Amino acid sequence: MDEQELPTELAPVAAADAEELNRLGAAFKRRASSEGLVDVAYRVIDSPVGRLLLAGTETGLVRVAFASEGHEAVLESLAATISPRVLAAPARLDAAAKELEEYFDRRRRHFDLALDFRLAHGFRREVLSHLQEIGYGHTASYAAVAALTTSPRAVRAVGTACARNPLPLVVPCHRVVRSDGSQGAYLGGMEAKSLLLALEAA
Repeated sequence: MDEQELPTELAPVAAADAEELNRLGAAFKRRASSEGLVDVAYRVIDSPVGRLLLAGTETGLVRVAFASEGHEAVLESLAATISPRVLAAPARLDAAAKELEEYFDRRRRHFDLALDFRLAHGFRREVLSHLQEIGYGHTASYAAVAALTTSPRAVRAVGTACARNPLPLVVPCHRVVRSDGSQGAYLGGMEAKSLLLALEAA
């Protein structure tokens, strides 16, 4: 038999095997999720600022990651810091995906999701709590956010907290700008920050 004919003859078998593997994989994911064997569920959605990774625990949404962060690297980090029991379980993130879709469609100005802040500690966690006080369509300077904290002079630390925000979009670090009104850096990139601010200003 000619070796070049082998892939053609085996193609139907390979396709059947792939279909069976997909079926078994889906069944495993459903069972693992229903039996509480998944500590971190995740899914990836499309958005105007690129593909977003959403990850959640039983407590709530724990991570939103831009494609520029490297979704595989983010999942590895979640496995190392929270639990190795990480699984693609899209249904567990349905509410988050729906609210983000509504936000990008300008039908939602406030998120009503349960959030898990375990990836932010100390001063960073304090900063995140104040970011949620910046209303839709408004901005605040890094200095103004610092003034709300227990370390009112820690302007640079506020910038660091924003840059390491594990829940961008939902916890709106994109609304924090420089004192001169310029946008400043953003985890998802300057283009994404401009788009978000323009979306909310419309």
